[in-house]
Amino acid sequence: MMILYDEITLKRIELLHPHIREDVKNWYLEINRKLTKGVRLRFTHTYRSIEEQNKLYNQKPKVTNAKGGQSIHNYGLAFDIVMLFDKDNNGTFETASFKVDKYWLQVANFFKSKGFVWGGDWKTFKDYPHFEVKGYTWQQLQGKKTFVDGGIKYPKLI
Repeated sequence: MMILYDEITLKRIELLHPHIREDVKNWYLEINRKLTKGVRLRFTHTYRSIEEQNKLYNQKPKVTNAKGGQSIHNYGLAFDIVMLFDKDNNGTFETASFKVDKYWLQVANFFKSKGFVWGGDWKTFKDYPHFEVKGYTWQQLQGKKTFVDGGIKYPKLI
């Protein structure tokens, strides 16, 4: 039987905001069932600390416009992806690709249908690997009361 998930991604999903965690896990498994044999989705980033965000912000070449606290990742409501390919048909999925191809667009359209904003649709500074929950700005999230889950501080959404 073919395994339809990636353990690394499942661990990263556990870092997402508890409000979306279970849905995202189920959707992740669903889209992997829809992808062609030999293609798998991996989440490269989910929750990101303020320190990690600032490190990315200061990186050259520029990979983000968001300083620490200004990224939806900092609130556990965003994830980044990469596509994995099993080029040798041996079940290893060792080839990673950030190429926006038909598989990437399939994933993008799937998560957009589930209520996510895709960074590939942004007018400036397109961020093709990025998805975030629709309806929240970092300014709104920054001002919310918080709670701790698994050692991570998340905003209360309700």
